[in-house]
Amino acid sequence: MTLLSSMGDTFLRKRFCCLTLFLLAMEVASPAHLQTESQDSEDIFPPLWHSVPENFEDYPIQNHKIVINVWNYLERMGMYKILLKSSAKYFRELGPNNLNNILWGLPLQHGWQYSSGRLADPLNTTGCGHKDGDSLCVSEFSWWACMNYYLAAIPFLGALDSDFFEELPNEVELIPPDEQRVHFCLNIAECNTQVPKVMSAWKDFFKYLLSTAPNSETATSLIFSEDEALGFMWRAHTLSISSAFQKCKTSLSYLSGPESRFGEAWSSTVHFIAATHFPTNFNVTNNFQTGLPPRILVEGDKVPFIGDFTPLQNKVLFLLESLHTTNKNT
Repeated sequence: MTLLSSMGDTFLRKRFCCLTLFLLAMEVASPAHLQTESQDSEDIFPPLWHSVPENFEDYPIQNHKIVINVWNYLERMGMYKILLKSSAKYFRELGPNNLNNILWGLPLQHGWQYSSGRLADPLNTTGCGHKDGDSLCVSEFSWWACMNYYLAAIPFLGALDSDFFEELPNEVELIPPDEQRVHFCLNIAECNTQVPKVMSAWKDFFKYLLSTAPNSETATSLIFSEDEALGFMWRAHTLSISSAFQKCKTSLSYLSGPESRFGEAWSSTVHFIAATHFPTNFNVTNNFQTGLPPRILVEGDKVPFIGDFTPLQNKVLFLLESLHTTNKNT
């Protein structure tokens, strides 16, 4: 193969990736789909949202430290709720009720992972995360829970390290998993050592928000730009995904073949979505997620012909896998 033809193939593959992503976005954002979704949705907030902690005071204090059990769905989700509440003032001009806050994408994704059973013990050796066991438990062996950790604990600790929250009377301590402690940093010092680039990127995001505050103590207070905020957020998001993917590889083998392929496609597609500065506000993310599979994929599931999935979910899965396959061959 000549260099010219090789360059041509690469060009075509990249164009195919862009086309696939475009079709994916158009499919989940079509007016007919949005209208149907708005009529059928009863509760589009993450599951159990009204039971989720929203203040540091809602967590227990032990040995003068605020203790957060990140292996409990409600307590992990609470970190997102605190971030949303603390960042609301920066997104106020984008619309009412904090619904245009770009951090909504994180808790909504976590809620989908919970409702679809992806946070449960994939080995079925415990009742963790299963309806007939401890349904609020987040399994340390779940690949999805492992990946999400780097999009929950790390942003939260990055915000703490950036002095994003009002002064706290106590330190914050995250509870370690029972067995796989090595895969997770639990405090600011550990995370700055183990995943410095990821922590730095999240700190850059929160420092950008701080710099746009009217009473900012920086040399010049910046004018808030949603696109700039999305740029900082997506850079941190993709670095989190890349770092997590390396640390969570073992857990990927616990999934079925179809679910494993979907997980890889999902993590790969995030990088393409990030390049578009996709607006991860409440409504856009909710509409986008209606195309995601409502349960874990099992052996025998053939995309795009899964009988208990909607046509939209089958199409989205097919496009995700096509994008991932093309990207791997580029």
